[in-house]
Amino acid sequence: MTYDVAAVRARFPALAEGAAHFDGPGGSQVPVDVAEAVAAVMLAAVANRGRVTAAERRADLVVTDARLAVADLLGAQPQGVVFGRSMTQLTYDLARALAKDWGPGDEVVVTRLDHDANIRPWVQVAGAVGATVRWADFDRETGVLPVEAIADLLTPKTRLVAVTAASNLLGTQPDIPAITAAARAAGALTYVDGVHHTPHALVDVKALGADFYACSQYKFLGPHMGTVVADPALLETIRPDKLLPSSDAVPERFELGTLPYELLAGSTAAIEFMANLVPGDGTRRERLTRSLAALHEHETALLDRLETGLRALPNVLVYGDPRRPRTATVLFTVDGVAPAAVYERLALAGVNAPASHFYAIECARWLGIEATGAVRAGIAPYTDVSDVDRLLTALVDIAQDIT
Repeated sequence: MTYDVAAVRARFPALAEGAAHFDGPGGSQVPVDVAEAVAAVMLAAVANRGRVTAAERRADLVVTDARLAVADLLGAQPQGVVFGRSMTQLTYDLARALAKDWGPGDEVVVTRLDHDANIRPWVQVAGAVGATVRWADFDRETGVLPVEAIADLLTPKTRLVAVTAASNLLGTQPDIPAITAAARAAGALTYVDGVHHTPHALVDVKALGADFYACSQYKFLGPHMGTVVADPALLETIRPDKLLPSSDAVPERFELGTLPYELLAGSTAAIEFMANLVPGDGTRRERLTRSLAALHEHETALLDRLETGLRALPNVLVYGDPRRPRTATVLFTVDGVAPAAVYERLALAGVNAPASHFYAIECARWLGIEATGAVRAGIAPYTDVSDVDRLLTALVDIAQDIT
């Protein structure tokens, strides 16, 4: 099982510009396969979904194919795949729908490790109905969110636990199966933010135990859109606000307005591309299993090289504990240089590694870096050794300038 990063890189026209991209956690580059799939739909005859005209049937097939692809990617049921503009939009929609059954005395658990898209919607709907929000803290030194940090907050009044499968700031990966099991024992639902987790691991929502699992296609080589998956039987119990003539079927009742068919085609193409990172036969799920295992080995080797180099630099502070489970993501600062200035200096060296809190505002506050943020370097399927070395070399130059 060989991972040919050169062959992978050859499918990304954007890489011809010459930059080393470590900005994938904010949005990955796109392979030509995805762009061609988007263009093909936009250049073909497409209409509202139906079974009469060829244009209607084409639109319907695009949607059906996309649901099947996402189901294969996440180990979900196609009938439980909901598409939307973004993970943020979908989370707000579901939060408002679920909160219709909440009131004073009910409780919601959120964590300081999460992106704000899996915090603010729950905090705001809880405030609107008079429910109580309970906060789970993570360890500042290691970046670890212990299971007990959530389990100790659960009561018979807990209605939902919102937790990330991987921190988009630190890369930290909590023990989601243990957390969802604790929530289920307390009678609570779980909403798992898998946006940062999905590009780096084979997901099985059943094994995770997540009632809802959210992700964003543009983080795993696809177009700008989002997805939430859940058991169709659970979705049947939720009544979102919708237009009177729109479908009440699941999952369509959650998809407000006409779906972006071209983006759905791009989503399917992105998942196919991920499945074929390592060529071979088998079902799409089998190919995804093989390819993502190889990708994990590739990213882990690059992460070790990057982190070893960073920790060898005397003026660089790397956040988190490298011995803990996490994605191929590193957060760091350079003593004496503002993160924004490091970001700019790296850009001048042809290295794209931005600095911010990246919407993980509560995580940044907990770490004490809310005002300045930090530099984040994320490894993607197209990252190679030369990219890592360019980043390290540029940081050596930056560090030398302040000594």
